[in-house]
Amino acid sequence: MLKKNELKKLTINEIFEKYPYTESFFADQQFPLKDKDKRLSEIFISLSREEREDLVYDLDELLASLISYIKNMQEFLGENDSTVEVLSILAGQNKAGEKENYQKLDIKSGEIISIVGPTGSGKSRLLADIEWTARGDTPTERHILINDEVPDKKWRFSGGKKLVAQLSQNMNFVMDLSVMEFLNLHAESRLIDNQTEVVERIFKEANQLAGEQFARDAQITSLSGGQSRALMIADTAILSSSPIILIDEIENAGINREKALELLVGEEKIVLMATHDPILALMGDKRIIINNGGIIDIIETSAEEKELMQELKVLDKVLTNLREDLRYGNKLNRLNSKLNAVNI
Repeated sequence: MLKKNELKKLTINEIFEKYPYTESFFADQQFPLKDKDKRLSEIFISLSREEREDLVYDLDELLASLISYIKNMQEFLGENDSTVEVLSILAGQNKAGEKENYQKLDIKSGEIISIVGPTGSGKSRLLADIEWTARGDTPTERHILINDEVPDKKWRFSGGKKLVAQLSQNMNFVMDLSVMEFLNLHAESRLIDNQTEVVERIFKEANQLAGEQFARDAQITSLSGGQSRALMIADTAILSSSPIILIDEIENAGINREKALELLVGEEKIVLMATHDPILALMGDKRIIINNGGIIDIIETSAEEKELMQELKVLDKVLTNLREDLRYGNKLNRLNSKLNAVNI
């Protein structure tokens, strides 16, 4: 918790470096910052009688107001909420009221968890429990812990940020903005220092994910489904304050799935991925098996399965090439020759 004594030890330049948004605070207060290499208390003492009379606060009141301002900005920006080291899911019950077949599942920052099961098995309910930070008050009666503690109610009721950032199958933009206008608008709302560099990185990463390249001045409403998903994955990975990312059936996005997951995990996010794709399922560190509304098993991906995944990737590459041939009007010669080329 930020305290007055901590701020008193910092020079104005150090305060600005640590909390860049405080420049607006001092400007609003019309506080005369004569020498920014001095501490606030030193500057306050050096003020003339006339200058002090123009101030609304004495030093303690000014520090209290500054601390309140910093806390409000941290709350708005989600700076205190991005540290989720462990997300824990405590067992609940399935649709029949039977206890789930596990006690506690810990998911650490940087892990990928795939969620598999038949349609209607309860994958969406699990994700909703996580987003809502369930406390035994949902149909599954599961409990969610954050860093082994009962989550603060802000995860449920704060409108400015969320525990989970969701990337759904259908990404529809409604704003008439170019790609760069959209990214700059989001970056400005996050009040980041190196906006130009961050926006450029998002644009570059998005184009590496997309099956088809798009330009900086392309209207976001004109992007294809794959391009939209690529843009939002890169934007979410780099700019979003949400520590947990939920992706629903990324296999239908028309993007580089492996690079997308690498990008998200590289930003130290917890990634939960509902999928029917065997390759994506095996990319996860663990996979949650759901049926009849309950978790029936939690399987850690084995070394043998990782080897099998590499073989599946070869098959997937063959199918991808065939799709591309068909998409661009190329005639298919002998399917068997292509399959034989990969030793199938």
